[in-house]
Amino acid sequence: MIDQIKGLHHITSMAGKASTNNAFFTDTLGLRRVKKTVNFDAPDVYHLYYGDEVGSPGSVMTYFPFPHIARGRQGTGEVGTTLFSVPDGSLGYWTDRLTKAGVEGLKADSAFGEKQLHFAGPDGDGFALVEIKDDPRKSFTGNGISEDHAIRGFHSAALRLRDEGATAELLKFMGYQPVDHKDGVTRLAIPGGNGADLIDLETMPNISSAKLGAGSVHHIAFSVENREKQLEVRKALMDTGYQVTPVIDRDYFWAIYFRTPGGILFEIATNEPGFDRDEDTAHLGEALKLPMQHAHLRAELEKHLEPLA
Repeated sequence: MIDQIKGLHHITSMAGKASTNNAFFTDTLGLRRVKKTVNFDAPDVYHLYYGDEVGSPGSVMTYFPFPHIARGRQGTGEVGTTLFSVPDGSLGYWTDRLTKAGVEGLKADSAFGEKQLHFAGPDGDGFALVEIKDDPRKSFTGNGISEDHAIRGFHSAALRLRDEGATAELLKFMGYQPVDHKDGVTRLAIPGGNGADLIDLETMPNISSAKLGAGSVHHIAFSVENREKQLEVRKALMDTGYQVTPVIDRDYFWAIYFRTPGGILFEIATNEPGFDRDEDTAHLGEALKLPMQHAHLRAELEKHLEPLA
């Protein structure tokens, strides 16, 4: 069994209009844009990162906004819901805030004894806020939401699957342990993780497969401390039969990828070097940062990319 993984690192999704995406995560949800860069494979498309003040592993939601992309189709083989931790007693505040902002799909319920508020992102993304008592992680309050209400980071992610069996076994191999099962959902947790410790498996055998598009999660990334730990995980996965990519330098972390039995793309990402490698912490996410191989395109990209506040 792998013991190097410490919870979630980031979740990366697809979006439509960049400015709408940026406003939703910064103005509506109060997260900090910690990096404004471009897609490594399509440099004419932004890669936007939102999180806590420094972009701590377990807090970062990232997006590829393609202006003319079709909306995704929900189904199995994807991350269905991304859930964020908020302080105990704050869902009333969030209900009012999201209602005033015109956010769609608001629905209050509970799961595993925790109060939740579900809502949709601008492209139909599935989100929820979960009240957690005494989450020690520090929130970002620079966008006008007080410490008493602000998002702490990820709480969990819910994976939609036709059959949970093989994916559950994979997650157990990755260090997750089953902690509960209710209403057809299996909850697994990383003991002593980084706060973004939970994965829920939703079995939906009669639902068609998801289709990637705006509002869809592209991949979900798990956190390891450094490159040494990452290589240990890569070897263990490959020894088990998984086809894992070589290590890829993503500027702010190193990444490896592999496809799960349920069809979801998993990434293992390092906590190093972090988002302050090329920007002072006080100014994270302000300037357009380009991967070295795309630096020569700066003038063209600055004309092409939609301006962001």
